[in-house]
Amino acid sequence: MKISICSLIAFTILLPISIAEAEEKIDQAKLEKQFAEKLSGSKLEGYWTLWNKETMPKKDSYVIDKVTKLKGDDWRFDVRIRFLNVDVKVPITVQVKWAGDTPVITVDKVNIPAIGVYSTRLVIQGDHYAATWDGGDHGGYMFGKIVKLKKEKAKKKQ
Repeated sequence: MKISICSLIAFTILLPISIAEAEEKIDQAKLEKQFAEKLSGSKLEGYWTLWNKETMPKKDSYVIDKVTKLKGDDWRFDVRIRFLNVDVKVPITVQVKWAGDTPVITVDKVNIPAIGVYSTRLVIQGDHYAATWDGGDHGGYMFGKIVKLKKEKAKKKQ
């Protein structure tokens, strides 16, 4: 069997690309699994601010009971939100976009019962997060750390 020089060159160029693409898909599945495991049964503990206000950041937290990948970029977050006098548990469908190995949680004008309509871009790096948020006529920044809840605490938070 004769192999032409062109076939050999094409093979040596395309084979590493095919392997890299396959590894990227495997890595993405691994990243998504790690993402769901990290955020399920966790709490975002941090602070929020308002745009154009020179006040000190205010404490806030969000309990995330479970994170489940749905289809494509869509994910379901079962969360507990405490905001001012509101304490609500809701499922929220969001998009998660990836900047390399960094997840960006993307919320676009989602109606959160008893709270309002919000948009957010939240970046997670390691055990920390940072975001901008917009509630229509107000918005700001939020940032903090991701704390894994022990199973007993996660059940009590429900």
